[in-house]
Amino acid sequence: MDWQQIITLFVALIISLTVHEAAHGLFAHLGGDSTAKNAGLVTLNPLPHMRREPMGMVFVPLLVLYLSKGSMCFGGASAPIDAYWAARHPKKAALMSAAGPLANVLLATIGFFVMHLIARPETNMQGAAFDIAHVFFLLNLLLAIFNLIPLPPFDGAGIVGGLIPKTQRLYDSYQRIPLYFILSMVVGWTLLDYLFWPAYSAITDLLSYPPRFR
Repeated sequence: MDWQQIITLFVALIISLTVHEAAHGLFAHLGGDSTAKNAGLVTLNPLPHMRREPMGMVFVPLLVLYLSKGSMCFGGASAPIDAYWAARHPKKAALMSAAGPLANVLLATIGFFVMHLIARPETNMQGAAFDIAHVFFLLNLLLAIFNLIPLPPFDGAGIVGGLIPKTQRLYDSYQRIPLYFILSMVVGWTLLDYLFWPAYSAITDLLSYPPRFR
């Protein structure tokens, strides 16, 4: 296994998930729900998020890394939200839901511009920086697109449910399906082939020096 790649993927995922969840908590707090803030989760320190979600932020990513021999990494987490606040303020709740994917878009954008600025790495140090930026770009683009799928428990469902309240009844019915989240994961991974790779290719084609991973 390539241990340098494994460490890079794992650290990048932890940072990306931490920023994602902190953004949820921050926008909930700004909108009037301080549940995540009071739990100490509006922070860029990953440790509180890892303690809250050890399965999604530690065990699942390490298992995926092991099974894929270091070729991919994926995980998830959640921020505590007051359901009564979300029901009373659906538009604020929709903004809170959108904050996580938007944070990933921001990180992906930073990764893209670092790759663009390096342009064509000539030294080992530049090449390592380019590869790290590419990992951040890829992971955050993946997290943003995946979380915007409009099915519970993904953020896309929270956005749609907040902006179009009539859909909430449909989502409530969907969530009564046993193990509905597994169904959502299967649908989400299936859709990624049609959503993620075209977006990834279109964006990386703008670079004068495309990433090694294609």
